[in-house]
Amino acid sequence: MNTMNHSPRLLALTLVIALAACKPHGEQTPPTAATPKPASTPATTPMPAATAGLADVGAQPKLRLPTVDGKTFDLAEQRGHWVVVNDWATWCGPCLKEMPELSALAAMREYIKVVGVANDDIEPAKLQEFLQQHPVVYPIVQVDPAAPPGDFSPPPTLPISWLIGPQGKVVKRFMGPVTAKDIEAAIAAAGGPAPN
Repeated sequence: MNTMNHSPRLLALTLVIALAACKPHGEQTPPTAATPKPASTPATTPMPAATAGLADVGAQPKLRLPTVDGKTFDLAEQRGHWVVVNDWATWCGPCLKEMPELSALAAMREYIKVVGVANDDIEPAKLQEFLQQHPVVYPIVQVDPAAPPGDFSPPPTLPISWLIGPQGKVVKRFMGPVTAKDIEAAIAAAGGPAPN
């Protein structure tokens, strides 16, 4: 048996499984997936205008929602800060992996604020229990995955993060997991403070 003939199929199957890992419950990747993006595609990409949805680069989105701890998060009140709006879910492994780094970033950089947007169809009490097991220092809001909040479109996959500049405009969208280094580099590239 020639294993070289099977490796493209094995690679395609592996990519389909990886891409389906953080699709919302109920969504399935079709067995014949479209051609995957090349491996050289960076993890963080600028938001193209044609596919951006409402929270496009340059847009000034609104987001005002109650947090799971009974307060209110209002994006308009964060002016003067860089804000990371991070869409995630309790069932998304890559989302959980990036939470501690986002929490550390929010704790260490006074000019960066983070808000977690939980795209979970679970009871608020269950989400609060989950957050006791996975604590973060930034506020968490819960949304109905089928009804995105404010000016943000439904995330095509999770995690997904938007970087909002100090004037309240979208600077960049990060598809997939994001690191503190990615965020700080994007802030520096947009004219903000450079990482130390």
